Amino acid sequence: MLVSRVCHKIKQLLRPVNVTQHYQAWFEANGDKTFRVEYDLNENSIVFDLGGYEGQWSSDIHARYCCNIYIFEPVTSFADSIKLRFARNSKIHVFAFGLSGLNTTVKLCMGNDATSQYKDNGTHLDVVLVKASDFFAQQAIKAIDLMKVNIEGGEYELLEHLLDSGFVVNIRDIQIQFHDFVPEAERRMKCIQERLSETHYLTYSYPFVWENWRNKLNCSSDVTNHPELL
Repeated sequence: MLVSRVCHKIKQLLRPVNVTQHYQAWFEANGDKTFRVEYDLNENSIVFDLGGYEGQWSSDIHARYCCNIYIFEPVTSFADSIKLRFARNSKIHVFAFGLSGLNTTVKLCMGNDATSQYKDNGTHLDVVLVKASDFFAQQAIKAIDLMKVNIEGGEYELLEHLLDSGFVVNIRDIQIQFHDFVPEAERRMKCIQERLSETHYLTYSYPFVWENWRNKLNCSSDVTNHPELL
């Protein structure tokens, strides 16, 4: 029975993606106000917000669960606004760089919440990306309860790094928005999904819109991170 379910899931992942259909289904499900904020979190939970922009998602999550949130926003002006927004909240930490698979500097094309290194139709800005595994080691992050990834094409390299480094097993829920404007986006997405399925399972899936992967072991940061760092 288990083998049958796994084979069925892999067949689903290999089907061609109809993005318009998935967007319509997402909006009909009111996914932004349901799926994206309904998690088993508490005041001790560790949440990573990759692609903070204005900090609204983090604000919604913190209002519900009073958890510890690490926001990563490589565009300095956006990061500064988020820092000001949460200046009096000691449980929300803002970093003016992005997480990736390498320590590097990249050129982003500015476009508000669609700012991306994979677009070339506007003003450009150099931003800093930090190797995710280095950040985890420096901050003594052993486990993450929820990682939201909306980084306009950078998700592929980041997720491949989390898989290659093995750290992915320490993340309970991974909320991902894949983007289809990256070269070989669909192939890379499906490869990542197949690899994720070894340690996580889908709780909802709207390809190239939003999807969430939950750790099969349901690991938690409550007992594995250092509370004195929070």
